[in-house]
Amino acid sequence: QVQLVESGGGLVQAGGSLRLSCAASEDTFSDLAVGWFRQAPGKEREFVTIINYSGSMTYYVDSVKGRFTISRDNAKNTVYLQMNSLKPEDTAVYYCAGSRIYYSLSMMPNREANEYDYWGQGTQVTVSS
Repeated sequence: QVQLVESGGGLVQAGGSLRLSCAASEDTFSDLAVGWFRQAPGKEREFVTIINYSGSMTYYVDSVKGRFTISRDNAKNTVYLQMNSLKPEDTAVYYCAGSRIYYSLSMMPNREANEYDYWGQGTQVTVSS
């Protein structure tokens, strides 16, 4: 059972940057696609980005494209989310999650939370205006 632990959240002013980390407990992590989701108060959890097992493919939702970068270091069993030009609307609890698939049956990058098998506990990101 792969366990995921997020870190790096915090309070930052608008326009600032944070780097989140998602550390895995097992080497099998390198076989998984990893996604980041976020959930703001009173809202549903939403997909943010995904990276495939090798790091050669990534996908972002439009709202973060050009500002967020996902990457991974399989030697360290860690995935990163670099967040730049942060906005107050980025405020949320951020979760990393592992999935055995990068592409869903629709041949789109996997954006569905129920397709992810492993989840971290989340890390709070708060962006002040």
